[in-house]
Amino acid sequence: MNPPPALPGRRGPQKTGITGKVWWPWFKRTATLVFFALVAWLLVEQARAIEWHEVLASLADYPLPALLGAAALAALSLALYSCFDLLGRRYTGHTLPIPTVMLVTFISYVLNLNLGSLVGGVALRYRLYSRLGLAVGVITRVMSLSMLTNWMGYLLLAGVLFSFHTPVLPPGWKVGTGGLQIAGFVLMAVSLAYLLLCAFSRRRSFTLRDQELVLPSPRMALLQLCMGAANWMIMGGVIFLLLQQKIDYPTVVSVLLVGAVAGVITHVPAGLGVLEAVFVALLSHQIPRHELLAALVVYRGLYYLAPLAVATAAFLVVEARARSPATAGAPLPQG
Repeated sequence: MNPPPALPGRRGPQKTGITGKVWWPWFKRTATLVFFALVAWLLVEQARAIEWHEVLASLADYPLPALLGAAALAALSLALYSCFDLLGRRYTGHTLPIPTVMLVTFISYVLNLNLGSLVGGVALRYRLYSRLGLAVGVITRVMSLSMLTNWMGYLLLAGVLFSFHTPVLPPGWKVGTGGLQIAGFVLMAVSLAYLLLCAFSRRRSFTLRDQELVLPSPRMALLQLCMGAANWMIMGGVIFLLLQQKIDYPTVVSVLLVGAVAGVITHVPAGLGVLEAVFVALLSHQIPRHELLAALVVYRGLYYLAPLAVATAAFLVVEARARSPATAGAPLPQG
């Protein structure tokens, strides 16, 4: 006997296989576990890579004011970078609370430093902001403006330093002072071209991967350059204090800028070993190698490891609040 025909407006029996709804929660849980395992592995690997007896020796030798000053500058730099997404808040007009935006930026920035841009700078920021209700297009514009703030400030500062205060290179280097000066003028020209584009371009919007990006106002573009450059200068100040001012400040900042772009090119998480290699290569003819390494070990502790522990704890709290039925959809904890 044939089954009765389906009534109009009603669907026949549905298959409830594992596609779509069943596998996705397991995938998210697995991805979360892998993420935390990666954080734990990174902490262990960085700890194993550090010569702890040198850390203790350097801490014993460092004057307390220098350590406290470096720690204060590191905190100031992290706080300043946490304000970068506030420019995106003004730029897009979204209404998330200021402390919430700064917390998201802090977590993303620190995990970006330690795990790489794809995890911290992109994926995690999308995850946190989307849970707060921001649309993908808004998140893309916020993130793009923040990245531009960082790297346009970098280009401006590197351009000025390489052009007018070229660091003394070790003997025998193929790239001489003239080459660095030319690179400096090019970098400075790019940053100033961005400012002029924002000020005088008649076309105010561009489409990138189906997302419309609108040029910021000249005032905001100038603020981007100032904030980005100031953050890199503060980071250089941390190392300058830890080197106990034995090398002039502009040279320290210049070498930091070279080491930062080298870390980006090599895609090494946290630039581990890359920054140290650049400082040793460029400055070991001016200061003993063990003093350089000791200062950089402390720098990593102040600017990478300690903030990573704080950011991981904050992310755990945020995830717990997001999973709790009582707080689902509530704003992130402020402060």
